[in-house]
Order: sequence, then C-alpha cells, then structure tokens
Amino acid sequence: MLFKVKLTTFENVSIMRKMTILYFLMSIVPVGVLYYLYIMIKDKGQITLAESQFALVLGFVVCGVAVGYFALRSLLASVVSVTNHNAEALKDILGPDKLKSFTVKETNEISLLAQSFAQITSHLEENVRNLELAKKTLHSVLARIGEGISSMENIDSFLELIIQTMTEALDGKAGFLFLADETTGDFYLKTVFGFDQTKITTERVYRDDVFFKEICDHKQPMLLQRVRSNSVLASILEPPILCAPMVLHEDVLGVIFMSGRLSEEPFTDEELGLLHNLALQTAVAIENSKLSEDKERTYFETISALALAVEAKDPYSRGHLDRVANTAVCIANAMDLPKEDVIALRDAAKLHDIGKIGILDDILSKDGPLNKDETALMHRHPVIGESIIKPIHSLNYLCDMIRHHHEKLDGSGYPDELKGEEISLLVRILTVADIFDAITSSRPYRKAMTSAGAIRELRSMEDKLDQKIVDALETTV
Repeated sequence: MLFKVKLTTFENVSIMRKMTILYFLMSIVPVGVLYYLYIMIKDKGQITLAESQFALVLGFVVCGVAVGYFALRSLLASVVSVTNHNAEALKDILGPDKLKSFTVKETNEISLLAQSFAQITSHLEENVRNLELAKKTLHSVLARIGEGISSMENIDSFLELIIQTMTEALDGKAGFLFLADETTGDFYLKTVFGFDQTKITTERVYRDDVFFKEICDHKQPMLLQRVRSNSVLASILEPPILCAPMVLHEDVLGVIFMSGRLSEEPFTDEELGLLHNLALQTAVAIENSKLSEDKERTYFETISALALAVEAKDPYSRGHLDRVANTAVCIANAMDLPKEDVIALRDAAKLHDIGKIGILDDILSKDGPLNKDETALMHRHPVIGESIIKPIHSLNYLCDMIRHHHEKLDGSGYPDELKGEEISLLVRILTVADIFDAITSSRPYRKAMTSAGAIRELRSMEDKLDQKIVDALETTV
C-alpha cells in the first residue's frame, strides 16, 4: 500500500502505544506472581514474612516498574523530539515526493526510519562518488592547464585550452572563440572545440553582423534560446547559446560562444555569469600576451641593433647576418622543418655573432690570418654571445645555436668540442649557412668562391659538416 508519511505521527501512533501496552503486560506478570504467592502462603498459614514487610517488597517492585516505565518513556520521547527536529532536514535531503513514495508493510516509525536511513545513505554515497569525480576532473583540468601553460610559446594554445575546458565544464556541445582584427574591426575564428571545423564556411565575420553588433554595442553577455537566422553564424550555432564579450578598457577584443547543451537542462544565469568572468579574464590574458610580445620584440630589436653595430666594424662582413639568416631559412624550408624551427633559425642567425662585441676591433678588422692568441680570443665570441642572450628569458631558445654555431661533427669545433649527435640539427644548419656565406664572401686575403665551388668545399668537409644539410642547401642555390 502507498503510505503517506506524516513525521509528527511518531509520538502519537504506534511505537509509544505499543511500548505502553507491552510494558504494562510485562509489569503485571511479576506483580501478579508475587501477589499469588502471598495468597497461597497466607492460606496455608506458613507465612514467615510479615504483611507489612511483604507490602514493602511489593511496593518496591511496583515503584521499580514505574521508574522503568517513565525512564524508558523519557528515552523514547527524546527520540521523538530528535525526529521532529530533523523532519525538515529529512525532507530537504529526500524531498517530499520521495517521502510520499515510501511503501511499507507496517505503518510505523521503525519502517520509516529504516527506509529514510537507507535513502540518506544512498544520497551520501552518491555525493561521495560525485565529489571523487569532481576531484578527478579538477586534477585533470589543472594538469591540462599546467601542461598548456608550460608548453605554450604564445597565447594560441592557452586559448584552445580555455575553450575546451569551458565547453566541457558547462556541458556544452561546442565552443567558439572569435578575436577582433585590430586593423579592420572584423572578427575571425581563432579556436573551436566540439565542432567539425571543415563544416565552417566562413571564418571571418563582419563587425556589423547582428550577433557581433549587439555584443559590441552593449558589451554584455547574452543567453539566447534561438538562433538568429540573419547572422552568418546561424549555420554553426544551435540553441541554447551563451555568448560573452572579451572586454578590456571598453574595447571588445573577442567573443566566446557556447553552443548547444549535451544535457536536457538549459543554461542558467549562473553559468552565463561564469562564462562572462572567464571572458573578462581571457581578455586580460590576451592583452598581457600582446604586451609580452611587444617586450620580446623590443629585446630582440635592441640586441639585433648591437649585432649590426658589431658587423659594421668590418666592411667585409656587412650583410653577413642577413645573408646567413636567409640561407638558414632556405635550408630549413627545403628540409620541411616546422615553422617555429624556421623562425628560431632566422633569429639565431641574426644574432649568432653578437659575442664579437667583446672582441677587440684590431682583431675583428685584421686583414690577414689571426695568430694563436688572437685566435683564442676570437674563439670566445660564442660564449660571450650566449652570456648576452641568456639573461633575457624570452630569447633563451637561441642560446644553444649562438654558443655552438662553430662546433664540428668530428669534435674539432669550439667552444665545447661537441661531437656528432651532441650537436642539434638547428645548430648544424646554422653552421653550414655560416660557413657557406663566409667562403662566398670576399676577404682581403682571399677571393669569394662561387656557389658551386662553395658546395664542393662543403662536400670536402664531410667529417665536420652534416652532408644532408649540404644536400638541402644545394637545392636552394
């Protein structure tokens, strides 16, 4: 049968009544036995105990029964009081619908408590499982964020991580992040998660698009239950939609969209607020990234100016840095190296002789070959160059190439006499590019070689130079 629970019946219905009945039944037995013995003994005339004494014993029995009854009743009344005080809490945990759905065989509080405790235990176990899952998810997110921050060289990978994490946290189907073009003000798709990017027909949206115009005008987050058909984003967004502008100093740097929901629950105002806060923090991160890039560019330009100043001391080496950079980039492209390696080679080539700023002008501009002491001083310029670059954290990735660009595969190079695989691929490319430019440039003590002659010279150094790199160079000259 369906039992409609009223927690206040605990005191008035079964358990208190049954306790009273059973207790009196239990009390009548000892009292009745004593009284029966008293009658039997009295009739036979064999009383050895005075009536007054027997009455006293009987009184003690009755008093003991009464004390036991009221003590037990007081204990049960405490249980009733605790139950009444916790009734509302029980309803909050189980819900009134759950309480009303209890089906019990006996309409008493014990059955109710048993089922209630079973339900509470079930809820607690579910909460523990949810907490463990949340803990694992949090660790996973923190690990991904830590990995992203430690590995990213620019803001791109961080933005990808933000969109992925936020889409999963909000249980969205897809996440999109658009950035504003500083020149035109249009928005372009920077990163997407949960959507097949090949299905996106347009990756650039004009600022006057209905979505972006309203966002740029109001600079407030929006929760939309339908897709606006007059927007170019109608083909990729599905309701419900969360969108939040990335605002900094009244400028909209971009917009984050959460599209669709994996669960049946709609997005809430709290989730909209969460996305809004994330968008504002992301805007700050983007601005900091730009400032950092500007600072790094300033560092690099300053050091490059120093390198050019060193180069200008020797009229025969003018243009050497740019030529080595161009040759190194051509070799890297011929070898299909990643874009970041090509950029690193180009930057290292422009700075590889920066250490010559610490070499005397007389040695740098000497017309003839250097003597032993002068050679020893000249061999220090890679170490000096590294010491100039190393304190600048953003240029640390150039240190290996600047320090080792005079190393040779057979260990005859300087300053560390590295051999074979101890020399990185990028260093080997820079070395070949540096030597190629040196022997194809005129010096007071020798004439410049032709490109073909230089390649033959590099071939003759097979024990010192990586011939695969020479092969790549030959395809570019």
